Amino acid sequence: MSIEHKVRLVEELFDRLENEITVFQSETHLQCRNGCGKCCSTPDINASPLEFLPWALYLFLNGKAEEMLVELNNKSDSNCHLYRPLTVLDRNMGSCSNYRYRGLICRLFGYAASRDKYGKLRLATCKIIKEGQQENYNTAEEAISKGLYVPVFTDYYMQLSQIDNRLATTLLPINEALKTAIEEVLHYYAYRPFPGGLENIA
Repeated sequence: MSIEHKVRLVEELFDRLENEITVFQSETHLQCRNGCGKCCSTPDINASPLEFLPWALYLFLNGKAEEMLVELNNKSDSNCHLYRPLTVLDRNMGSCSNYRYRGLICRLFGYAASRDKYGKLRLATCKIIKEGQQENYNTAEEAISKGLYVPVFTDYYMQLSQIDNRLATTLLPINEALKTAIEEVLHYYAYRPFPGGLENIA
């Protein structure tokens, strides 16, 4: 399967998830606090290279893949390279520098559920939402227990693995996942023409 086809399938999966999360938010009234980057500023987040393949292809088509690879290779901390805190002193407020191409883990956290050892769905969200929107959170948990649809982590990662099992099931520290996604694209096009007649773009 070509890189372009994989990217198209990943983006279609993300679009479905976005629609489901929008419906879930409207039903539960749960929302991230404006400007909050607490979960993004957490070190040691794991992700798969496949969820960042659209981002890597975007960089490649815009001639920025190799430059980004150098940045990632020179990065000394384990915080996500795409996260931009508003200030040096407060890393908890900020935003993603490439929000459109954020990964699956970034999309799911806060508005998806995981199953406990009894198979019961538990909303996986942050302390800020749990405590700051406690009434909405408790109502959402109750609604989920009564059948309200919520995206489920394992279901989405299983769907991702059907696109490319190797790239979807290899969980790495997030910056390693970013690097691997870029390397995958660079290796693929090393001996192939650019997609869609874009040979001179970079």
